[in-house]
Amino acid sequence: MTEPVAVTGVGLLTPAGEDADATWGTVCRGVGSAAASDPVLAGLPVDFSCRVPLSRDALDRRVGRAAWRMSRNAVLAVLAAREAVRDAGLDPRTWNGDRVAVVIGCGLGADAVREEQARRLEERGPDMVSALTIPLIIPNMAAGEVSIDLGARGPSFAPATACASGATAVAAARDLLASGRCDIAVAGASEAAVTPLTTTGFWRAGALSRRTDAPAGASRPFHADRDGFVMAEGAGVLVLERAGDAAARGARVRARLVGCGSTTDAYHPTAPAPDGRAAEAALRTALADAGLSTGDVDHVNAHGTSTPLNDAGEAALISRVLPHRPSVTAPKGVLGHSLGAAGAVEAALTVLTLQHGTVPPVANLDAPAPEFDIDCVTEEPRRQDVRVAVSHSFGFGGHNVVLALARSS
Repeated sequence: MTEPVAVTGVGLLTPAGEDADATWGTVCRGVGSAAASDPVLAGLPVDFSCRVPLSRDALDRRVGRAAWRMSRNAVLAVLAAREAVRDAGLDPRTWNGDRVAVVIGCGLGADAVREEQARRLEERGPDMVSALTIPLIIPNMAAGEVSIDLGARGPSFAPATACASGATAVAAARDLLASGRCDIAVAGASEAAVTPLTTTGFWRAGALSRRTDAPAGASRPFHADRDGFVMAEGAGVLVLERAGDAAARGARVRARLVGCGSTTDAYHPTAPAPDGRAAEAALRTALADAGLSTGDVDHVNAHGTSTPLNDAGEAALISRVLPHRPSVTAPKGVLGHSLGAAGAVEAALTVLTLQHGTVPPVANLDAPAPEFDIDCVTEEPRRQDVRVAVSHSFGFGGHNVVLALARSS
């Protein structure tokens, strides 16, 4: 059993809001999703997405002078990290940056920059390609820019496990703290990959909802007539500290990260393994790491993408391993699927569920599909004394990550 770590700060920038409080309020309302027609996707078979509610100019003004050199996903990461650090009551001007780690996952990187610069090369020649192309597009640069912005000189890296990247980052940060390689870990993920090529690629793979006539109702996790996920962007960041260090400085602890489990399907590049054995092992490993039994789980923050295969496999996993029917929510009904950022965003929302004793409803769902024996929260938030919750993240490549979190007291 690994020593629990304290979650002392939360930062969110999502289609549901420009900070953690706004995102939490919108997710708890659970009315429809943030999906809307997207001019960037005009003319494509799927022409809607979930965007953060701030223009690039507004985002850049918040970042400051350094924004000119950053891709959109780096900007989102910097802003979410700043919020998380402020929320933790920490000041980068006074901390020992040598003891601060930064782990910011990313699934795809700055695809918009890549596509734009490829067009410039083809249409206007090499001299018109930006000299910043490489630092703009490499997926580790969000972690790099957060480190620069915060003066964090400890270990830093960028996990890339597709849609599990954010959860992988949180688990890796916990390990850095446990090994003594840092005293503070700024961990999460960002993604801003709503582009014509990426969207078309997911459409061709059959992963996207095609409800172009009703985009706000398109993301419907665990619904009988779900038909795919909705492209989204966003960032989620947590500040993690060893529990003793947090107590010594009198920090407010929002929740405790008590266990992590990671496995791989080794089955297919994109489809989940039909037997769900590896995903189940990730859940059981997270609970064993925490010294908990399956019956201790009060709540599940589901990966819940709204795709037929993922939701069916996850519902079967929950009902098989957790037959006592803990409450289930799936934030992608409101937020869409922010790909690499989703696991970090949903870990942050799970922290808030534990803190507030409230489970948000699954948007666009009045009841789960009849074949799913799970207790989905629907229509309105549910007040619940949640002591232990798990957050599921599953990604292309067969990556499975489960985080086990517990109430702070």
